[in-house]
Formats: sequence, structure tokens, C-alpha cells
Amino acid sequence: QSLEKVFAPLGIGVVCLLGSQNKSVREKTLEMIAGGQAQVVVGTHALIQEKVEFKALGLAVTDEQHRFGVRQRTLLQSKGESPHVLVLTATPIPRTLALTLYGDLQLSVLDVLPAGRKPIITRKVSEPARPKMEKFLEEQIKLGRQIYVVCPLVDESETLDLISATQKSTDLQLRFPDCQVALLHGKMKGAEKEEIMEKFQAGGIDILVATTVVEVGGNGPN
Repeated sequence: QSLEKVFAPLGIGVVCLLGSQNKSVREKTLEMIAGGQAQVVVGTHALIQEKVEFKALGLAVTDEQHRFGVRQRTLLQSKGESPHVLVLTATPIPRTLALTLYGDLQLSVLDVLPAGRKPIITRKVSEPARPKMEKFLEEQIKLGRQIYVVCPLVDESETLDLISATQKSTDLQLRFPDCQVALLHGKMKGAEKEEIMEKFQAGGIDILVATTVVEVGGNGPN
């Protein structure tokens, strides 16, 4: 969506390829990629599969590089005649550091924040302070802001003593009866996740309870 806004006015075709797309959409997208009508292709791991053929791949960009295996990245690069390669990561895991240090890579550091970005305040709150924290949430919602609540599990677990997103969303709906509370997790269908994120972006959801699925591609400027 972000790239479409930038490229569409310039007459550059942007397409999206996902594993969750239905067969007809997928086949049409694959044809556009092979034929060259799609000049910018954005996708998940689906882009690495053998079926995907590029007319002339010039640049391969891997975001969240640490989520891909070495062979997967090589596969993507091999879809063109030695394309330029750009890998992005904010997670310096040992393998990424080793590839950066010993691989044939030039290093660029992005250490500036986007203009107008406010500083992030991180607080650790203990259980007795929960009512105070919930009061803070209430005040933020009244100011027209929205909230993410991130939980480690989708459902209750018999072995792990952790709060599940499903249970948390029920609790929060009871605690904030006048607010719109929604649930988002990786077990949901692609279209369902998309619908919830769109509703959140449009301001139709006050509190979004999610698993860590929300850290990838969830854009909530508010």
C-alpha cells in the first residue's frame, strides 16, 4: 500500500504476491511478474517459490532479513542475472552480523528517525499497578488514541502460565464496555486479518489485542 502511493502517480505498476491469495489472483499476478507489467513486486516468502519468474530482476530487497534462511535469500537473488541486493534488519542476530562483517556487503546505517517522530517512553508496570495502567488506557482512548495489547499466546495453555490474547480481549471488553475491542492473531484467515487492520487504521477499533503477528506490517499511525 505504501509503495503503491509512491509509484502509481509515476505510472509504475506495483503488485502484491501472498501465499494466502486465491488461485486466480495468484496466477494473474505471476503472469504480470513474468511479463514485466509488474515493475515492483512486494510479497511474503511466496516470492521465493520456483513458480515465480521475473522478466528482468534488477533489485532484490529483503526486509526483516533475519526471518529468512541463507538459502532462501540465495534463491531470490538467483531469479535474476546478478541483481543488486539490499538486506534490511533491525535485529542484529549473530548470523546477520557475521554476514555483514564477512559477506561481500556494503553497510548503510539508518540511525535517524522520520520527521516529527515523538520519543518512545517504555515503562515496566507491576501487577498491583494494573488499575493505574488501565486508567491511563482510558484517558488515551478519550483523547482519540488507539491501543495495542500484545500477548504471547493465542489461546489458553495448560503447560504455560501465560496470558492468551483470546482471554485478554474478553477481559478488556468487560473492563471497557464502551470501547471497540478486537482480536488479531496468526491463526486467522488472511482476509480476516486484513479487515481488522483496515478497521483499526480507519479508527473503528479502540483496543487491538494481538499476538506478535502485529509487529509485522501493522501500520497504526494513531
